[in-house]
Amino acid sequence: MAVLHATDQDFKEQTKEGLVLVDFWATWCGPCKMIAPVLEELDADLAGKAKIVKVDVDENQATAGEYGIMSIPTLVLFKDGEIVDKVVGFQPKEQLAELIEKHS
Repeated sequence: MAVLHATDQDFKEQTKEGLVLVDFWATWCGPCKMIAPVLEELDADLAGKAKIVKVDVDENQATAGEYGIMSIPTLVLFKDGEIVDKVVGFQPKEQLAELIEKHS
């Protein structure tokens, strides 16, 4: 599966079923650029266990505001539409994989 991109309009639809790791990011954010290839690798490793969705906070301010995103990157793990975990800042792939495993 590929990393998906969500907007204010389709965010709820993208996160309503299963495990979804959401990356709140922006194009100008250095750590966000560092975590992008990590998320691509993680997505390949997960092979359908969870999906990864990116939300650009500059273009989707309503969603970022609704979830109180103050720092980026913020990674929020949803399970069937509910927040089950959250980490802020760059995270190595192993830590993100553990985060997902813990809730699967």
